[in-house]
Amino acid sequence: MSYTDTNEGKIAHAHDPRYGINVMIWITLLSLTVITIAIAGLDLGNYTLLVAMFIAAIKSGFVINYFMHIKFEDLLFKLFIAGVIMVLLVIFVLTALDVFLR
Repeated sequence: MSYTDTNEGKIAHAHDPRYGINVMIWITLLSLTVITIAIAGLDLGNYTLLVAMFIAAIKSGFVINYFMHIKFEDLLFKLFIAGVIMVLLVIFVLTALDVFLR
């Protein structure tokens, strides 16, 4: 019995290779990259880094969900990703506290 027989085609259906959505995500990622570069040229003061980090978070969300196929995975994988993001946020906050409170 092969792997596709055991899941009744569920995974194959979930990973339906439609290239249109991938092209749209790719164009969105390119657009966000252009916006990030444009924002780097603007004088937003202390908010430049925050805006760039926000755009990078959006881009990573697209990559994780669509190109890493986490959108189609079980809840357990999504919980692992959420845990990793929480650890990353804690590291960012501790680093920011260290920098700003010296």
